[in-house]
Amino acid sequence: MRIRGDVFWTWADPTLHHRTHDETLGDGTFIDVQVRLSRTGTTQMFIGVYAPAGMALLEESFESRPGESMTTALAWGVARAKQVARDCGPAAGRFSHEM
Repeated sequence: MRIRGDVFWTWADPTLHHRTHDETLGDGTFIDVQVRLSRTGTTQMFIGVYAPAGMALLEESFESRPGESMTTALAWGVARAKQVARDCGPAAGRFSHEM
């Protein structure tokens, strides 16, 4: 179970068209990357990285990804989430908390 922080709840808007990539990594860390189009057509993104127990290791949002399609932004976000998980997750032997 993920424990969502303020960054997610501020960003969330289920009425907008979006795509999601959810993945549980080998060490149990969970990544959640979402991209969407704003009402004005801007690509926006949310990245969440969660410890196996659900605590947020990182939640960040981007109000604009200039020049990126949803597909490109999603690929970048997944790579960023995996890097954060490697750097801060249980396999790294420490947890950080950035929200």
